[in-house]
Amino acid sequence: MEFMGDRATLLETGRFVQPQARDVADAIDAGVGADRHGNDDTDNSTNTGNSTETDNSTDALETAGAEARHRSAADAGDTAAMSVLGALLLRRGDLDGAEPYLRGATADGDRAAANNLGVLLHQRGYADEAAGWWRIAAVAGSAAAAHALGRHFRERGDEPAAEYWLRQSAEQGHALGAYALADLLEHRRDTGAERWLRTAAEQGHREAAYRLARTLERRAAEECRTGDALGRLVCGAPADGGAAAARPTGAPERRAAAARTAGTARNGEAAAPKRAARNAPAPRPPAAAGGRRGDAERPGGVWQTDAALRALADAEAANRAPDAAAGANGTNDTSGTGRAGRRARTAGAGGHSPAASGTDSGPVALGRALLDEAAQWYRQAAARGHRRAALHLGAILEKRGELKEAGRWYLTAAKEGEARAACALGFLLRDAGDEESAAVWWLRAAQDGDGNAANALGALHAARGEQQTAERWYRAAMDAGDVNGAYNLGLLCAAQDRTPQAEQWYRRAAYAGHREAANALAVLLLQAGDPVGAEPWFSKAAEAGSVDAAFNLGILHAGRDDDRTALAWYERAAAAGHTEAALQVGIALLRDGDEQGAERHLRCAAGGGSAEAAFRLATVLDSRRPPPGPPALGEPVAEKGECEEWYERAAEQGHRRAQVRVGMLAAARGDMAQAARWYREAAEAGSRSGAFNLGLLLAREGSEREASLWWTRAARAGHGRAALRLALLAARRGELAEGQRWCARAVELGPAEVAARAARLREALLQELTA
Repeated sequence: MEFMGDRATLLETGRFVQPQARDVADAIDAGVGADRHGNDDTDNSTNTGNSTETDNSTDALETAGAEARHRSAADAGDTAAMSVLGALLLRRGDLDGAEPYLRGATADGDRAAANNLGVLLHQRGYADEAAGWWRIAAVAGSAAAAHALGRHFRERGDEPAAEYWLRQSAEQGHALGAYALADLLEHRRDTGAERWLRTAAEQGHREAAYRLARTLERRAAEECRTGDALGRLVCGAPADGGAAAARPTGAPERRAAAARTAGTARNGEAAAPKRAARNAPAPRPPAAAGGRRGDAERPGGVWQTDAALRALADAEAANRAPDAAAGANGTNDTSGTGRAGRRARTAGAGGHSPAASGTDSGPVALGRALLDEAAQWYRQAAARGHRRAALHLGAILEKRGELKEAGRWYLTAAKEGEARAACALGFLLRDAGDEESAAVWWLRAAQDGDGNAANALGALHAARGEQQTAERWYRAAMDAGDVNGAYNLGLLCAAQDRTPQAEQWYRRAAYAGHREAANALAVLLLQAGDPVGAEPWFSKAAEAGSVDAAFNLGILHAGRDDDRTALAWYERAAAAGHTEAALQVGIALLRDGDEQGAERHLRCAAGGGSAEAAFRLATVLDSRRPPPGPPALGEPVAEKGECEEWYERAAEQGHRRAQVRVGMLAAARGDMAQAARWYREAAEAGSRSGAFNLGLLLAREGSEREASLWWTRAARAGHGRAALRLALLAARRGELAEGQRWCARAVELGPAEVAARAARLREALLQELTA
């Protein structure tokens, strides 16, 4: 309830008689809330119900002995003085002293006194009598009394009466009335709540500004969810019951994890699904759920756990997909930066029209415009000391890349005791290279019960090799209700080969809904030889949105020769950006003759960093080129084509067959130095074809001795042509027995043409020996 300084009288009600009219324009309103409600952010504008118009004047008059003058005037019968003095005494807490003056002023028709008398009675526990005086003041036009009466009826459960009086207060421009009305309407899910939140926020009500911003965020998320922008996403980014959101397409750490789980062959060779199934996938390292931060998975980040901001992030990721695809189809751009998202930020803060975003349009642009407006209201509330508004403003700014200002607002909220802001500030500092300061803020947040911060501290100590301290913080995170704590404990135990304990923690997190824990548990069961027990956990994790679990299910079914089901799971993982899954889909489509579909998936996998996908994509493109004819005299050397660029990309990643192919293409162009370089790299990595071709190149240059060394290496690795070359070389040197031995090796290795030539040479050498 509040004190109200409305000096209008109650004459119009007909219930009071005013003996004299006085000028009370300089009278004071004492505004201290008598009832507190509904906000854990200690927002005084909401909790206290303060409706002061001249608090500064009150303080000045009090210090100048105003109370004595008002008391003197009140004792002489001055209505205005009685009202002001009663308000001052009520503000001080002197209820007994205030009551006679307020009753006297009320009897003379002062409606502010009637309102304050209601406040006094309410403080004494006479709620019904207080409501009677508020009704009298409200009927006389007191907005504050209407607000107090509306809240009285709401506390009694009479929502129609509460709405009536709160609306009366709000329509008279009373900020607290507008906010209380909005709160009531929002509780009933009435769409009119936003209007009254805006009205209160425009009058400086900081909690209204905060809640209006939250409403705008939710609307922005709904716009993105209902638009086509999310159509290309698999399952959005569901929370893991405390776990971080799913990784976006092409995240580097996902690629690393995918490579570990794929079971791909060494040195860039193809990974057949059946062989991959025999290589048990490895779970993620502890940083995946405790200490990393970025666009994909940052437990400390507000926008990763806030539904509205997360939906916008997903929508932007989907909006960037056409740019990324265009890059893969021409420019090989795999950065995924997405110009459309940056253009959308230019939308006007207050505009709700898609056109406000300039060249960008549609649900994402509208959502961005709403988010821009939400940021403005957060800023207004944060500037007035609302710590949660500062937290969310920092999250929006961080998402936009405005890290310095985001850090400033995080710091503001953290100093006011907001643990999540302290945690987020820690991640910003860690990313800036100040790990020690980050640890200080994480410690502060963890001590305040923030599980994300405890996980971050655990990951920090784990990275330093301080396993016992890490375990302590992971347990603290778990005790704080963060399921990532149990998952990270499982990872920690697994890294120490404490498999039974790891399984225990994984199982605990998995039962709590942590999808990556379910995936890791399934991996352990699979490694222990229990594929039947592993499959339900893989399925549970995949259905919850774990991309790695979907890929692992593909491996599991491929190992059972159930290629159709395996392909379905590979396709699901590939659609969510899993590089190795896209490669497996591409291989399967190539096997089925769908070259166009295979090319699309191979481009995705190659753009995600898969050397094998880049090589296979290059072979697809290479097969479409017409066979090169003999170069005409004076014809310029042909430039590199797209297929050669993909071969080179795979070769630079250490793919041996791609290195050999790049060497062959370079040799065809006459660039023998480049050809020798790639042949040598492949040969030194163990490629028998690379060793054979390098030997040919060296032999043509007259280095026959070195060539024989590479041919020997190739022949011993099973290269029939190299064995035949060694046989011919030995024959020319007159080393007939050596030549015969290499001929036998060439006949054994083949292919048929080589075997036939080697057999003829062996017969000739035998005849020479027996001659």
